[in-house]
Amino acid sequence: MGFLQDLLEFVLHLDRHLFDLCTQYGAWVYSILFAVVFCETGFVVTPFLPGDSLLFAVGSLAAIHALDLPSSLVLLILAAVLGDTMNYWIGNYVGPRIFNKEKSRLLNREYLVRTNQFYERHGGKTIIIARFLPIIRTFAPFVAGIGHMRYRRFLMFNFVGGAAWVVLFISAGYFFGSVPFVKNNFSLVIIALILIPGIPSLVEIIRMQLRKRKAN
Repeated sequence: MGFLQDLLEFVLHLDRHLFDLCTQYGAWVYSILFAVVFCETGFVVTPFLPGDSLLFAVGSLAAIHALDLPSSLVLLILAAVLGDTMNYWIGNYVGPRIFNKEKSRLLNREYLVRTNQFYERHGGKTIIIARFLPIIRTFAPFVAGIGHMRYRRFLMFNFVGGAAWVVLFISAGYFFGSVPFVKNNFSLVIIALILIPGIPSLVEIIRMQLRKRKAN
């Protein structure tokens, strides 16, 4: 049990351990990064995996040449696009039955409803916007599959959103990682990695609370 807890803690905070992984496993770390980004976007039951913070960490380490920037960008864009594609087809195949259940052991119905409402407000570009919203990012392609969005249209939004998400966060990490102060105070970067991803979620929670108050 202790081993499983340690493993889960390691995976959930992979961004904090990324530098050590680079020094210990070398090129194999790219496989780990691909798998985490793919699963975070590809399986609706794994929205807890690191996303924004992991990309930021990749950029920071690319700036100090612990990772190769072009390889990281291409590989993780591919992982993000393929992950959303997998999630879309899972939603297309099994989604309607799960969505119609009042309770599900695997899925939080509230997240599904919230993402569906997001689609109603923003349409197809939700696939792009959702990339920058933790939790909703994982549920958006799943709900698109449930709604049988035309796949060619979905794929266009998927590629644009996935590329923008990966490039933006890796570039941000690369920019800050190249600053000498950050190189010498990498622990401060780790604190930023923990705080930054929580901001969009906090904004969304506040919006939900305000909507509930207005409804009452």
